Amino acid sequence: MGDNVMYVYGSMHVHGPQSIQGPHRAMASPSHAAAAYSSRGADQLDISPQAELLSRIRDIPEIRVDRVMQLREAIQSGKYETPEKLDIALDRLLDEIA
Repeated sequence: MGDNVMYVYGSMHVHGPQSIQGPHRAMASPSHAAAAYSSRGADQLDISPQAELLSRIRDIPEIRVDRVMQLREAIQSGKYETPEKLDIALDRLLDEIA
């Protein structure tokens, strides 16, 4: 059999001609490949902090502009903070601290 030679031409010539059978390893049999895969363990997925933040942002409900405007007007006019609401807020704060 003659030498099987492959030539690659491009802007950056790194190697001279090499045999196709060259330094490549022969493929392992399927049972060897499965054993090699199982010895590496399970796949792992790492999520960047930026991707996690984007995911959280997508879960934020849409802003109800009409409700925000109503609350702003109530706060500015002094009608939002009632004694009952302040008592509830104080009770929740004390529950959280205690």
